[in-house]
Amino acid sequence: MFEEILSSGVIDPIGADARRPVVVAFLLFVSCSLLWLFAIVTNHEDSPDKLYVADRRLSPVLNGFAMAGEQMSAVAFLAIPGAIALFGYDGFTVAIDVALALGVMLLLAQKIRNTGRYTLGDLFGIRATGSAPRIAAALVILTLTLPALIVQLRAAGISASLLIGFPTDEVEIACTILVGLLVACFASVGDLRGLTFMQAVKVPLTLTALAAITLLVLGRFGWNPAQLLAAAEEGSLAPEKYLSPGLWPYWNSLGPFNSIGQHMVAVLGAAAAPVVLLRIGASRSGQAARRSITIATTLVASFVIMVILAGFAAAALVGSAAIGATDGNGQASLFLLSSAAFDHNPSARVVLITAIACIAFFAVLTAVTSMTFAAAVSLAHDLFGRRRSHGKAEVGTLRLIVVLLCTVGLSLSAATHHLQVEFLINFALCIGASCIFPALVYSLFWKRFNRRGLVWAVYGALFLCVTLMFFSPEVSGSPYALWPSVDFSWYPFQTPGLISVPGAFLLGWIGSITSHEVGHHDPEEIEYNITVGNYPPRGAALRPEDAADAPRGPRHGR
Repeated sequence: MFEEILSSGVIDPIGADARRPVVVAFLLFVSCSLLWLFAIVTNHEDSPDKLYVADRRLSPVLNGFAMAGEQMSAVAFLAIPGAIALFGYDGFTVAIDVALALGVMLLLAQKIRNTGRYTLGDLFGIRATGSAPRIAAALVILTLTLPALIVQLRAAGISASLLIGFPTDEVEIACTILVGLLVACFASVGDLRGLTFMQAVKVPLTLTALAAITLLVLGRFGWNPAQLLAAAEEGSLAPEKYLSPGLWPYWNSLGPFNSIGQHMVAVLGAAAAPVVLLRIGASRSGQAARRSITIATTLVASFVIMVILAGFAAAALVGSAAIGATDGNGQASLFLLSSAAFDHNPSARVVLITAIACIAFFAVLTAVTSMTFAAAVSLAHDLFGRRRSHGKAEVGTLRLIVVLLCTVGLSLSAATHHLQVEFLINFALCIGASCIFPALVYSLFWKRFNRRGLVWAVYGALFLCVTLMFFSPEVSGSPYALWPSVDFSWYPFQTPGLISVPGAFLLGWIGSITSHEVGHHDPEEIEYNITVGNYPPRGAALRPEDAADAPRGPRHGR
């Protein structure tokens, strides 16, 4: 039933009467974004510390809003309401994962910031010596970033083509390329401070638009969520299964285990994202990092609640069949909901659809720009920054890496446009959950962890992720696979995380206990830095604004 309805392309989410004012307002918003780009150019910084981590001067509130903005990506804003509208309970659990990721990072944030490190290579090198940590980090960054870029840019192209009313392959590819070029411009000239303000501005805009939709819809159902759920159940494709697990089309006979693996990967992968590590490193202190994530968790929790209500409202007012006919991934659900909520008021309908379109574009722009910038910072600092003096040379390397990442991501996104590549998001999250999170936990909490343990954990997890994903139903053997007409799958789950995450912990443990190497780091100093904090750097004066967060004790500043 789902295969016959999803993506049949019979519904226009905008409507001919509203298209012209919506497109005009959207183009004005894009123009304002370009003006912002010029403002970023005029504030260009040549100092790597100011460029990468804003000289560690971001306030907890501003950084907290920016961290929340990182979680309010285009996928979360557009795809999650669609998943809830189409698949009910299963889409609801995906939304919860967005908030849980920050909860996990709240447990690690202070220790990460206390190390004084902000790139993956430096964090991998807490207990491991030599060039191996930086090489492993670079490989992980590339394997994680490029798949995510492909899917995010594709989502941008689909959304833009739906907005202008020409959802054809040629127009979607053209929109993907145009958005990708804009992202490349922002990421290649921006810095963390500029990106922070962009993310922070996105949060109130997103929450305001979602609040307007959810309040309007709840009012139509007498402010009774039970009535909304009943209507959503009635408007779904399978009312008897809508509020129960199992409607997700990727479900199989091993459903409970499959679901556990998917949620584990979604939570741990998002928590260990390089952009989150970079923002933690930009905090003034470990305590400030915790406060930032606490603020972000509160904001994201509000976002998740409203996204869930919007998803159920879309099913209730529009119907799952109409949403699936427009777009099989449900990305048009908020547009359709905005149109249905104001079907009696054309002016308000145009305003709301325009707001959703602008926020969706801004979400794509900020998410992809931040992701690309964080990856380029890690590569430039870990691989090239150590071989050159800090300054313009390293900054120039960063700009070049950004351009290369965007070029490769755009090329791959356009080349694979006719394929079903949505599984790459799961793959990218699995890389983060398997290759980054276990190594990070061991580096922060286990004194015995060493270079062999790191290498075994990272490369072993990477091998498991690539191999198991290739032989999974996501690549072949199912209607939603990359190659649905062939079947060479033997791994039964949609994500390798159920095997690769515990496998990484096991390999890291075995590698460490079987190695007799002696590191060149001082174990006592490592434990002190992780527990108490390594700020300010030795020989540096404590800034007045950081004094309240500075650790107290006889060893501070040694």
